Amino acid sequence: MNQLQLFLPCAAGVEGFLADEVHGITGLTGQDLLVGRGGVLLRASWRQAMQLNLHSRLAQRVLVQLAHRPYRSENDLYNMASDVAWEIWFTTRQTFKVEVTAQHSPLQSLNFAGLKVKDAVADRFRHKSGVRPDVNTQWPDVRIHLHLTTDEATLYIDTSGEPLFKRGWREDKGDAPLKETLAAAMIAASGWDPHGDNPQPLYDPCCGSGTIVVEAAQIACRIPAGMLRRFAFEKLLPFQAHVWSAIKNEAEGAICTSAVPIFGSDVAFRMVDFAQRNAERAGVAQAVQLRGGDALQRMPPCDQPGVMLLNPPYGERIAAAGTAGRNASERAADRAQGLAVGREEAQTEDGGEFFSQLATHWKKNYSGWTAWMLTPDLKLPGKMRLKESRRVPMWNGPIECRMFRFDMIKGAVRDRAAKAAPNGGPRHEG
Repeated sequence: MNQLQLFLPCAAGVEGFLADEVHGITGLTGQDLLVGRGGVLLRASWRQAMQLNLHSRLAQRVLVQLAHRPYRSENDLYNMASDVAWEIWFTTRQTFKVEVTAQHSPLQSLNFAGLKVKDAVADRFRHKSGVRPDVNTQWPDVRIHLHLTTDEATLYIDTSGEPLFKRGWREDKGDAPLKETLAAAMIAASGWDPHGDNPQPLYDPCCGSGTIVVEAAQIACRIPAGMLRRFAFEKLLPFQAHVWSAIKNEAEGAICTSAVPIFGSDVAFRMVDFAQRNAERAGVAQAVQLRGGDALQRMPPCDQPGVMLLNPPYGERIAAAGTAGRNASERAADRAQGLAVGREEAQTEDGGEFFSQLATHWKKNYSGWTAWMLTPDLKLPGKMRLKESRRVPMWNGPIECRMFRFDMIKGAVRDRAAKAAPNGGPRHEG
């Protein structure tokens, strides 16, 4: 179990950040850590697989690759699965499930492909011990993943179980909440580092149920992402309870107090309450400062300029972010007519007004701050009359987004200096 082939899937655009994270957790480099499409491939030990489950904030799962070969038919898949030594991973007393994903597979039915793999697993156990394990499609003990391309098939066993974005602390949430893995990806893309040479405050002025601020606070306090949850590897045969206990004890010993302040606010006091309860469950209630307030009116939460990080309101969430938003009854009327009102929809007219007002507020009051915003609206900088200094492609599920960086330099000072300069005279810009 010291030379496992692992694959850690992640959201598109996050692969490079995930590779950096995996290096930080395991120390792996070079050919042992490769960036792939939609994830990271690595050669690692069983112990490192457990560490990655506990610590990774960006991976969706930790999968162990058990077979990889060309295929043309379902019979090829059966033969491939039959050759895998499933008996070293689980027993006939445990239930299993086969999940299938595909990219341009020529097979007519993915369900039939999964059925052939299921039969191969069961037949191998019956041949070895005379007993077949049961299938449980709802709550299996063991998840087997089959991934198909046009001509190649890969079999994995899942060490995570529930997707890794399910941290175990978010019980209170609003409509269409941000996934914890995406919040962590936003933090990684921003470069915010509470343990670096120049730690800066972090502020989310549209915090909702607190996903970004809680993730940031756990990073600042060195609290592992998976500290509150269980994992599928605890039911697999290579699992050793004493090794897992040692890994968790080491992680608990590294937990510290945050060196930087972390702030969140939301116009909806109900959401602030949700965020507070989530922060308490996540063990970071002392590290975050949460309050109510309109994003269009709230002043900087501290004297030191820092980083603003937000998934700005659009569609349904616009009303929960500032006074320029539509009210709930208007959105409910749209929903009743079958119109899309989720946060996936593009910016609306009222949204454009909100963002232009927000930019004006920032330019006036947030000098020295850096703002990072995730949005599917590629025209957002124009609506805000701001020039982004950087844009990072990122996907929110199936929705293609961009993270825009805006540097709040003293634009107002420049404007005043230009106006004060006499006609034809030199203009001194600050």
